[in-house]
Amino acid sequence: MPGNTDNEQAYRIGFVLIPKFSMIAFSGAIESLRLANRTSGQELYRYSVFSPGGAAVRASNGVEVTPDGGLDETLPLDSVIVCSGTDVQQYRNKGVDSYLRRMVRKGADIGAICTGSYILARLGLLDGYRCTIHWENLAGFIEEFPRAEIANELFEIDRNRFTCSGGTAAIDLMLNLIGRRHGHALAAAIADQCMHDRIRDRHDRQRMSLPARLGVRHPKLLAVIEAMEQHLEEPLTRTDLAQSAGLSTRQLERLFRKYLARSPARYYLELRLDRARLLLVQTNMSIIDVALACGFVSASHFSKCYRDFFGRTPRKERGVPAGFDSAEVPPPAAAGAKS
Repeated sequence: MPGNTDNEQAYRIGFVLIPKFSMIAFSGAIESLRLANRTSGQELYRYSVFSPGGAAVRASNGVEVTPDGGLDETLPLDSVIVCSGTDVQQYRNKGVDSYLRRMVRKGADIGAICTGSYILARLGLLDGYRCTIHWENLAGFIEEFPRAEIANELFEIDRNRFTCSGGTAAIDLMLNLIGRRHGHALAAAIADQCMHDRIRDRHDRQRMSLPARLGVRHPKLLAVIEAMEQHLEEPLTRTDLAQSAGLSTRQLERLFRKYLARSPARYYLELRLDRARLLLVQTNMSIIDVALACGFVSASHFSKCYRDFFGRTPRKERGVPAGFDSAEVPPPAAAGAKS
């Protein structure tokens, strides 16, 4: 799909659904293609939906989608898009893996929406490619796949690979791809049909801005929080944080108490623990490595802080999510075996 073309033949796309896929991302992508055909008055895109064995697949919201067929029934395709969502780290299916490798050998463009990037990266299909994934999965994704060029972008298009962060970003990815093939005017007309007020660029933020997220607009407080988010592995001291924003430590304490109802130390600890939880559930890093990656000096101190905050230990946090066949899930204890 990436690239320009004057070929009037319909571009053929296959969507591969993974259990617990994101419905909003999938529907946003496929609706963009439908509207491209409707708005242009031509069949510019021909799309089909597939799953292993052709069985119905349940999205993360509980809605089932019945595919057009199984992976062995796919017609010749120009592009394949993997659609995933929650708990993708636990998903294994040899049929999906061999199918994707086969489509790469046949020269198809390969894409992913939401956490589908994880499946491509696990197979080495994103090695040396710019790619992205949903912000919630980003920390673990970076740790696990160092050969991919991972960025915190809304979407990425790099040669014959394209990925997006999920949610409504799937619409922006598809509109950019449609614009490359058929011009900006068509993409803009589709955006109007979706009541999508503008076609976002890949550099647009995945997340809301800090002021919008926190409901706070004090510039010095926001500067400190941004510094905290950028230094989770090697936490800054309270003095360093205060000085970075031109504050005294007493002023810093007052700002956090006034606007966030907690001390700077507590807020910083919560940021680090939130990141630790993502690494625990999304990677196979040992518990001590997770602790060090989030600024804790020992596994015991990390475990105590984690239990106090989340009400369970890091080891308890790790388990096989419900809804997966046990034959497709790696041993749950393996992730923390080194700690």
